[in-house]
Amino acid sequence: MIKIISQTLGIAATNCYIIGDTDTHQAIVIDPVDNAPFIIETAKRAGFEIKLILATHGHFDHVLASAPLQQLTGAPFYIHHEGEKWLKTLPQQGIMFTGKPFPEAGTPDRWLTDEPETLTLGGITLETIFTPGHAPDHIAFYLRSENVLFAGDTLFAGSIGRTDLPGGNYPLLIQSITEKLFPLGDDTRVLAGHMEETTIGREKRTNPFLID
Repeated sequence: MIKIISQTLGIAATNCYIIGDTDTHQAIVIDPVDNAPFIIETAKRAGFEIKLILATHGHFDHVLASAPLQQLTGAPFYIHHEGEKWLKTLPQQGIMFTGKPFPEAGTPDRWLTDEPETLTLGGITLETIFTPGHAPDHIAFYLRSENVLFAGDTLFAGSIGRTDLPGGNYPLLIQSITEKLFPLGDDTRVLAGHMEETTIGREKRTNPFLID
């Protein structure tokens, strides 16, 4: 059985997700937002041990806990290869957004690519979907067994990811959503990087950025 735990953390109210396998008690973290000890304690209370750390992209609010979470759990950290420059500039991102430097990011154990691939841990199988537009390194993760999409900052309830940051591309973001996410089906649950849960169908019908 798969269990999904959602936590909203950090200065940008970003969603961090723990996906746990109740049979093996192993878990994957998607977006190590902030406060690594709290993420670990949340997983432990649910009976899970964190064995893999994934980031949808390298913006600060999705990776601030990457280094301490790596160090405290020994779990490998994966992100798209285009995220390297964001990780290297994490202290500078802090100065830009808060006036103070953020700590160094974790060191990825593996770079994800544009090509689809499958990541498996115990009974958890995630499919990577390269979804540039909000950021050039953006990857969404699809949990087909539960029909759940971890959309990061591509698609939100009633909105889409911002494209005014370096590397943002509005037409490419719309293309990523319509050509890569919409085909997953209207019933697909969307767990985004910010705000509440939605579905593909709801966003196709009501999202003002996506209605023709």
